[in-house]
Order: sequence, then C-alpha cells, then structure tokens
Amino acid sequence: MNSIMCTNNQDNKPLSMGRLAFMKFRKNKLAILGAVVLTILVLFALFAPLLTNYKIDDLDLYSISVEPSSEHILGTDEIGRDVFTRLIYGGRVSLVVGIVATLLQVFIGTVLGALAGYYGGIVDSIIMRVVDIIMCFPFFMIAVTIAAVIGPSIWNLIIIIAMLSWTSIARIVRGEVLALKEREFIEASKALGMNNFQIILKHIIPNILSPILVSATLSIANSILTESALSFLGMGVRPPQPSWGNMLTSAQSMNTLRYEWWLWIPPGLMIFLTVLSINFLGDGLRDALDPKEKV
Repeated sequence: MNSIMCTNNQDNKPLSMGRLAFMKFRKNKLAILGAVVLTILVLFALFAPLLTNYKIDDLDLYSISVEPSSEHILGTDEIGRDVFTRLIYGGRVSLVVGIVATLLQVFIGTVLGALAGYYGGIVDSIIMRVVDIIMCFPFFMIAVTIAAVIGPSIWNLIIIIAMLSWTSIARIVRGEVLALKEREFIEASKALGMNNFQIILKHIIPNILSPILVSATLSIANSILTESALSFLGMGVRPPQPSWGNMLTSAQSMNTLRYEWWLWIPPGLMIFLTVLSINFLGDGLRDALDPKEKV
C-alpha cells in the first residue's frame, strides 16, 4: 500500500509516505507552533521538581494570598501554597488524564470499530446500536452522574472519559474498514490463507492509522477540557492533588476574580494554550496525512 507518490526534484529519488507527510507538516506554521508549545508544556510538567523549591502542599503561613513576587513568582493561594508549583505539577495530572484516557478510548474504539466494519451483519448491528445509545445521551450530564456515583479520583476520571468517548473513533474506524475490506489486497490475503484476525491486524489497521492518529490527537484536547470541567465542579481530581481544573475553583469567588488574578488566570491560560496547541497539531497532521494535499 505504500506506493510512490512523488520524487525528489534534485536527485529523482522516490519519497516515502512518511517523508511526504513530514514535508507537508513542516509547511504548516500553526502546526509547528502547536508542537513547540506543547513540547514546552510537557517538559515543564516532566521536570517540575527541578523548576521549583516547593512541594504542592507546602504552606507559607506568612504569605497567604500574596501577589507574585521574587519568592513566589505566581503568588500564593488562600492557604499559602505556591501557585507556580501547583501549576506545573497540575500540568502533569491534566496531561496524564488526557493522554491515558485517549489511549484507552482509541483502543476500545479501534477494536470495536474494526470488528463492526469487517464482520458486518449482527456484529455490526450490535456494536453500532451500543454506539447510538451512548451518543444519544448528553455527555457531560452522564459524566457528572457517574463521577458522583463512583467518586472523584484521577483513575475514575480516566475511565469515565474513555468509556463515554470511544464511540466517535469507533464510527471513524468502521467507515474506513468498510471501504478497505473489499479491496484487492484483502482478497489476496484471504486467498493466501490468512485468517480474519491476521488480516485485521496486519493489513487493515496499518492502513487506517492516519484517521485514527488525527482523531486521537483531537481527543486529547477534549479529554483535558473534560477533566478541567469535572475537576472545577469537584467531580474530578480531588484536592490537595492539583490539576488545572481544580485550581480554577478559586474563580468561583468574586473577590478572587477581581483582586487575585494569579489564582485563576495561569491555570486557565494553560488549559487554553494546551487545547489550542493540540488542535493546531491535529489539523496539521490531518493535512499532512491527507494524500490529496499537495506538498
């Protein structure tokens, strides 16, 4: 399936699909910007212990709700905790929730979507009716209800997001498999004696990785937004563990909104930058992996 689509004008050597995709991707300035910003945010989260001398629960009772200073570069909260420390450690939580929840929903959606598209018939009907049932309910209302029942925690939040979000990927995968399963190379694989599992794993899944990758990238942004919203409502990450979402709970106070900007603008800005960067990256990957797009 990896056919030659273009040649290098300088030495007439064929360009691989990956090389073509990279050439198209690097021409997208917004995608490059998104990748750079996202990389910086991830590095900040990974190397958090090296960037601050405080821990997430260290209290400075002499500096409660103080403005940014040389000692606390983003000030302190209402009980004297360093906001910058909680911000970079909170990035770890928000990014982990977004990435792990996306990996889980991609796995579920890809497996069920591939089974539905390849086998068809009653298998397709059962899986797609489950998809329709899940998608007909308001996502956020169901997520809040489940979180209230099973309790707020990081892993419960990941499970909730994954179990309610796999349906969109399943529909994409099913559509791609329906288009691929009648192709000649699938018929040739059957003639060579390959079983259905081998055909799906070795021939179908590799040829639909592009839409899966793009959908997964955008799903990370949605997962981070969902974590932030549920944590803001007290149904997600439980304090004292910081996340960008539960740091925003301080914005419920009018006094904080008016006079203590350092408590809510930094986490809000981090959510905004992360989601925007991921969306730019996802758009860039979609264009780069689209064979109809010219280099």
